[in-house]
Amino acid sequence: MTSRALDPHPSARALAAQAWAEMSERLDLQLSPLGLRAIDALSPRPGEVILDIGCGAGQSVLQLADRVGPEGRVIGVDIAPGLLALARRRAAALSQVRFVESDAQSLALPDASADGLFSRFGVMAFTDPLAAFTNFRRMLTSFGRLAFVCWRALDENELDLAPLRAAGLEALADRTPFSFADPDALRGALTAAGFDRIDIQAHDEAVSSGDLDAMTGVLLRVGPLGKILRENPELRAAAEPRVRAALAARGDPAHVSLMAATWIVTANA
Repeated sequence: MTSRALDPHPSARALAAQAWAEMSERLDLQLSPLGLRAIDALSPRPGEVILDIGCGAGQSVLQLADRVGPEGRVIGVDIAPGLLALARRRAAALSQVRFVESDAQSLALPDASADGLFSRFGVMAFTDPLAAFTNFRRMLTSFGRLAFVCWRALDENELDLAPLRAAGLEALADRTPFSFADPDALRGALTAAGFDRIDIQAHDEAVSSGDLDAMTGVLLRVGPLGKILRENPELRAAAEPRVRAALAARGDPAHVSLMAATWIVTANA
């Protein structure tokens, strides 16, 4: 992955991927409980072929591989080569895992080649959700199923809203990660793509990246506040002490948690 040292003008996408790679262990700690909820909803079985859309640094691929066993297969898909390189290293010992670098919306795997499709926060940024979900359904077998976890509205997500408000930067927040906040619109897109037995359940859970230092570091690098500060680094000096103070005021500095508001979405092909 190209670093800022090598590229004086990295793209927003490259900056995001770099931040995710550098924060991957702390992000895994934060996001794993939410992803596991969706994995449980998918209920992968030994021997199945599962696609992991937006697999990032690969933690969810490893979790899925454990469910399908050595006789199954997990295909991790992501658009960021740096994150995929990290994911490949983490999964190097697993023969049932492979990775594909692709925009998931235009992923060109064969028809009816997967039993299940999973995503942990990898489906919210599609320019054309209907086209993406239609493509996903094409790749699923006739008895295939889908399960993913996505964010609800920003105003419901303390995890993102609290640091934005502490920094005084809520007005600059990118709402793309919350594009599926409306469950009716989400259901409509899945229905139009040909899915049925659609179920959208609200799930709230306190999540953490660890202690005060870890949580502050993650929130300043990723998520809506992280995006603002990556692209406007001059704002960080003022934002960091405010965010840190707001987190410290929550109590135990050894374990700082914030509430995440998500949808757990399932459907059948």
